[in-house]
Amino acid sequence: MRIRCLGVIDDAVLALHPGFTVLTGETGAGKTMVVQGLGLLLGSRADSSLVRSGAPRAAVEGLLTLAPDHPAIARVVDAGGDIDDGDLVLARTVGADGRSRAFVGGRSAPVGVLADLGEELVAVHGQADQWRLRRPDQHRELLDAFGGPEISERRTAYQQVYAALGAARAERDRLTSADRDRAREIDTLTAALEHIERVDPQPGEDEALRIEDERLAHAEGLRYAVACAHAALVGSDDGLETASAVELVNTARGTLAAEIRHDPRVEELHRRVSEAGYLVADLAADLAGYLADLDADPARLAAVQSRRAELAGLTRRYGNSVDEVLAWSRSAAERLTEVLGADDRLAVLETEVARLTSELTQAAGRLHEQRRSAAAVFAEEVEAELAQLAMGSARLSVGVTEREPGPYGADEVEILLASNSGAAPRSVSKAASGGELSRVMLAIEVVSGRRPSTPTQAGSDLTFVFDEVDAGVGGQAALDIGARLADLAAYAQVIVVTHLPQVAAYADCHLVVRKADDGSVTASSVTEVTGRARLEEFARMMGGGATSAGLEHARELLDAATHRRASTRSKDRSVLS
Repeated sequence: MRIRCLGVIDDAVLALHPGFTVLTGETGAGKTMVVQGLGLLLGSRADSSLVRSGAPRAAVEGLLTLAPDHPAIARVVDAGGDIDDGDLVLARTVGADGRSRAFVGGRSAPVGVLADLGEELVAVHGQADQWRLRRPDQHRELLDAFGGPEISERRTAYQQVYAALGAARAERDRLTSADRDRAREIDTLTAALEHIERVDPQPGEDEALRIEDERLAHAEGLRYAVACAHAALVGSDDGLETASAVELVNTARGTLAAEIRHDPRVEELHRRVSEAGYLVADLAADLAGYLADLDADPARLAAVQSRRAELAGLTRRYGNSVDEVLAWSRSAAERLTEVLGADDRLAVLETEVARLTSELTQAAGRLHEQRRSAAAVFAEEVEAELAQLAMGSARLSVGVTEREPGPYGADEVEILLASNSGAAPRSVSKAASGGELSRVMLAIEVVSGRRPSTPTQAGSDLTFVFDEVDAGVGGQAALDIGARLADLAAYAQVIVVTHLPQVAAYADCHLVVRKADDGSVTASSVTEVTGRARLEEFARMMGGGATSAGLEHARELLDAATHRRASTRSKDRSVLS
């Protein structure tokens, strides 16, 4: 991760290793700025006051490596971002004017996309950011995740019945509330179908009647025109000696016939004239047939026009043509059958709702029992962890009480904490201070990480960030906190901001935030320390300075942490085997 111009940090690059990374440094050096920079990268609210004085903007960039099947990849693709061989680049800028921009996989994206990815990738546990313990619904999610496949299967079975019951109730209520409208619809559809049935239109009838209406209405004009055309082709019976088309064609054919042997072209012309004669004769016959069929029948004309008026009454209401009217009548008949069967459907739905309600009660009961069983184990294991985190007198329990069924069951789940043996249990968000909340969350993450069925142990795809988780503790308790953070780092990437050397001694990677002051401007940088430089940082944190005694004390602390961590891992491997 690279941070530029954020608070006291001028330009710093952090190599956040797999496993356990710790950040230390003097007060005011900028450790919190690192956490805030990570928060910006994960979609937290931008604040122009974070921009370094005199700089136009602050910028944070991060390179994340994702497994091929990580769920966050789909969100990146939806946002149009690119992932190169599992590597994803995120970036965020905040201007001195308060304007903020986000980039996902090399593409500009809404800040909300970073927030969505943050929920999939990083869990930040700061003293003011224990949202998973402050939201009651997250208590249920923590318990369900701890419960593993047993709770997951029963919860899925419950949700399937819940969804089916919701759909059945919605359809029943829709049919019940629409009862009056349904009666009106039945009357409307019945009247329309009776009207269509009474008229009894036939496919294409309107177009056929239109053509017939035109012919009957103009019968005299048609008769005169066809008769003239027929007379022109074959002659008339009026006694006038006018040559007809047939006679003229026959004359032309005879004249050419006498000369066809002298020129092949004339023979071809003779053939074509002969064909024309046949065509004229056929056409004359067709004209004669048309005249014979043409009948100027006023009664038929009136009948056709009356029928067209009936059909027009249908097309005005149900379609632009008779064919559309017939199509509408078919769909209306289907709808009428459906509406008439609504009462039967309503009876079926009532039975279905009763059956599903009974099934939901049974599924909720099975889920409730599984949650109560998991809650007892969860509380016992987390309480045992708290005893190692300077909260030995704390008593933790998980209340699972019945309520009205909802999308996730019929249970109200609440993690309760009594900070002292004599105190009454209260919701953990109210009973614990900021530092205690961080330790409770650490205990929960460690316990969950040890169970193969929970997401934490699935790999290092999730990153945990703890800010001042060791606030208010020291000595042996601090060593225990460091050991628990190291346990969690066996299953995920862990980043911790601390001021205690007992915690820092357990880290795989140690980053130090240092500040330099030139008299007017303070700038911070981040450096990885190893070997003697790391021992010197431990000595500084312990207040002894880089003296021989201080360095020896630091070496003893580091050796003790290394030995304890190796012993713990060996024990975990034997338990798992």
